[in-house]
Amino acid sequence: MALLTLSSPHTHGSNRTSRIMLTVALATLPGLFALSWFFGYGTLINVILAIATALASEALVLKARKYPVSFFLKDNTALVTGLLLGLALPPLAPWWITVLATSFAVVFAKQLYGGMGNNPFNPAMVGYALVLISFPVQMTTNWAMSFQVSGTELISITDTLKVIFTGAKELTDAYTGATPLDEYKHLISKETSDQLLQRDTFSGWLNGGWEWVNLAFLAGGLFLMIKRIITWHIPVSMLLALALCSLVFGWDEDLYTPLSLHLLSGATMLGAFFIATDPVSASTTPRGKLIYGAGIGIFLYIIRTWGAYPDAIAFAVLLMNFAAPFIDAYTQPRTYGHDKPRRGLKPGDKS
Repeated sequence: MALLTLSSPHTHGSNRTSRIMLTVALATLPGLFALSWFFGYGTLINVILAIATALASEALVLKARKYPVSFFLKDNTALVTGLLLGLALPPLAPWWITVLATSFAVVFAKQLYGGMGNNPFNPAMVGYALVLISFPVQMTTNWAMSFQVSGTELISITDTLKVIFTGAKELTDAYTGATPLDEYKHLISKETSDQLLQRDTFSGWLNGGWEWVNLAFLAGGLFLMIKRIITWHIPVSMLLALALCSLVFGWDEDLYTPLSLHLLSGATMLGAFFIATDPVSASTTPRGKLIYGAGIGIFLYIIRTWGAYPDAIAFAVLLMNFAAPFIDAYTQPRTYGHDKPRRGLKPGDKS
């Protein structure tokens, strides 16, 4: 009598790519709310424009490749790419910056490599790095000031639309200013930390609203960890490495940016929990994730402190994307039936 044989596993998980991506998008909402509350409608408009551009770009490429458009759009990866770019770009950046960064991210950094699962670099950070290097003025002078710093009401949605789509100069000058990381880095050689922290940029609890934005993204990241969408390895190792570098090299706040600003300014928490943890371009082994995250934290501190850009999430992540395959090759865990873990390829091995 023939026996019915079934291979394990006999159950399957319910986490499909589309559901995971929607959960990630949901986890960004506290950060999006905080950005909108403190800095106005610019980020929300950027997010809507970036998502629309991402979906349109993905659809055009899929159609050109003769792939079923609706089937692949439903995985929501393009939506998340646009969402992350909209969150990362300056709130009052010109509309064409958002469109260029997002379309380049989807078309060249994702689809050119074959689509989802094949891209070696984080698409959102490729798009961000492109516009940051190509248009440094627009990317560094369009950061909206929070109402804590300006001492006035937030820029209205009408004026926000004018700045983004027409570049109204008088409105841009009135509502934009340097970020805390940028101001501290460039002025600490002329003033003491006590003098700097009395400036309007640092009004509020710590730095004019940015601390609440980072805490909101931290809350979203913890939600992803609880839902087991991401593991603790990359964000914890990244933040610890950044903190350790700041304590070792930047202990004198009259010379270097203090730890509090490194952790609670700029895109630190967004980068740690939502960008560095990209499942395609990041390291995948448990020990590899620790090395990968620590590398991002170290590069982040180096570029912020001695580089030309005050917030270096994109460059730190892209540099470690280069190293991720190498890290994974040499941090393979021990598999069942073997005494030792496999340590990369050896001479004579067949790929």
